[in-house]
Amino acid sequence: MTLLILEALGALLLFVLMVWWTMFSGRKKGELPPKEPPADNRGDDPK
Repeated sequence: MTLLILEALGALLLFVLMVWWTMFSGRKKGELPPKEPPADNRGDDPK
């Protein structure tokens, strides 16, 4: 019984570490700012 509890606690610890790694272990200054899309010259298109 003790072995089952230790195994469950180990799995829980592994799960918590994986969640922490994916959520909080990223870039030091956060996400990169979004890139500006290229300017569209739709008014200058002769058709």
